[in-house]
Amino acid sequence: MSVVAHALLIAASMVMLYPLLWLLAASFRPGNEIFTSGVSVLPSLDWSLDSYIRGWNGLRVSFGQLFINSFVISILSVAGNVIACSLAAYAFARLEFAGRSFWFAMMLMTLMLPYQVTLIPQYVLFLNMGWVNTFLPLVVPKFLAADAFFIFLMVQFFRGIPKELDEAARMDGAGPWRIYWKIILPLSMPVLATAAIFTFIWTWDDFFGPLIYLSDLRQYTVMLGLRTFTDSTGMSDYGGMFAMSVLSLVPIFVFFLLFQRLLIEGIATTGMKR
Repeated sequence: MSVVAHALLIAASMVMLYPLLWLLAASFRPGNEIFTSGVSVLPSLDWSLDSYIRGWNGLRVSFGQLFINSFVISILSVAGNVIACSLAAYAFARLEFAGRSFWFAMMLMTLMLPYQVTLIPQYVLFLNMGWVNTFLPLVVPKFLAADAFFIFLMVQFFRGIPKELDEAARMDGAGPWRIYWKIILPLSMPVLATAAIFTFIWTWDDFFGPLIYLSDLRQYTVMLGLRTFTDSTGMSDYGGMFAMSVLSLVPIFVFFLLFQRLLIEGIATTGMKR
């Protein structure tokens, strides 16, 4: 039975990995063989790196600049979400203030709002502030605890930390800031890593946000850059697009490998009493 189960898992894994394997193989094929090689995941005999060279230098701006832009936005978004959401979650989970339950419920209600509902008001606001065609609309909201999902995730985790630790710290003269910095954060690395990983992946893969706010090619992200390889006139460079698509997956893969242990631990322990 175990052999059958493993065989089924391997078969399911190959089905899920097939698109990635085909993409990798297609990035090494000549342009005229990309769509004529059928379902094969093996590069052709005359494989080359031409697609990578052409894709990297195929735009008016080097694709390296687009990677830098995506890294800047993603890293700042990770820092903003981890700092701001952990502070908000600490207030909801450990501090007593008037209307705490009401404001927590209001925060949860924002999860039900489709992004399209707030898109136009946000765009008008950022336009009047002169932030359009800059990174600010994509980064600043992260420092204002705008992602209710991560606040809720951290609140559930913080509630699992014994409050006796807070009381002992208060007896030693520690205030709320010191308790947050010295006790809560060190014990919350799994949930912080979970928030960081998801924020990085979602920000890196985001296409709609940069499409709305960025119009200068020098400020494009990787996802917007990949879109420029397709042309409605039939002059699309699929080889370059596939090659850059492969490279765009590398940061996510590396980021996930570095923090996968904390990610699994954070998801497994969130909301559980330890």
